[in-house]
Amino acid sequence: MESTAPPFVAPPGLTGPALGEALVDWFAVAARDLPWRRPDTDPWAVLVSEVMLQQTPVARVEPVWRDWMARWPTPADLAAVSPAEVIRAWGKLGYPRRALRLRETAVALVERHGGQVPADVPALEALPGIGTYTARAVACFGHGRPQPVVDTNVRRVVARLVHGRAEALPARSSDLADIAALTPADTDRAVRFSVSAMELGALVCVARTPRCSACPVRLSCAWRSAGCPDAEGPPRRVQKFAGTDRQVRGRLLDVLRAAHEPVPAAELDAAWGDAHQRSRCLDSLLADGLVEQTPDGRFRLPD
Repeated sequence: MESTAPPFVAPPGLTGPALGEALVDWFAVAARDLPWRRPDTDPWAVLVSEVMLQQTPVARVEPVWRDWMARWPTPADLAAVSPAEVIRAWGKLGYPRRALRLRETAVALVERHGGQVPADVPALEALPGIGTYTARAVACFGHGRPQPVVDTNVRRVVARLVHGRAEALPARSSDLADIAALTPADTDRAVRFSVSAMELGALVCVARTPRCSACPVRLSCAWRSAGCPDAEGPPRRVQKFAGTDRQVRGRLLDVLRAAHEPVPAAELDAAWGDAHQRSRCLDSLLADGLVEQTPDGRFRLPD
């Protein structure tokens, strides 16, 4: 456990919105200075950040996000470029289908919403590749509309703080109600609470080695009061990357990103030795629309 004292510790016995208020106060002094959180950040920039941050660490996202926002500061700017250019700019963030979905979202925003990002959650959910979490995050962080925003970190915080469990149960319909029950009544503080809970889960109430001594609400934590019981069920497996299809797909895309014209199959063959796995991964890239085959049998990023 981390021994560094927190900036402050909220009093014991807090429940409901009082817990949320304490997290907002902590966030005011402990939050990371991330560019998409700054007051002048518009909803489009927030949307791009939320898509990039899915399953990807902040340190890897920030330089790519800055580059994207400099190139394509509006949905119309992104909608006007080719899928190939978008995939190249995505670089090695991983899960590159997100790049294509972002471009599709930009096109939809231009066609349906005049190039503006709507604030209504159902309208956001109707955009390509935008799920419930991202829609609520954009409405909340981009438009300042209070929403219960629930990601993996938030669910873990609530599991420990409120329910006394080491880990969250599988996603369920009551997750939103759990967050709503902790949300302060004031509109501005309600918006900040959503990001405060996410920040606590990302920095302090982490999955494997929670920094309980640095937690601002540790004196009100049901899990800590119960003696920090272990998680139920078998331990989660660590997801490996080396040798997986994800790695192979990335190697193949690296070859195509570096090329200025279609490449023959032989150049892709050199990217990975296992012919069966390489062929399977190339087929999946073609199916995902991340790669195209030309009439003469060569391969390229999609136009």
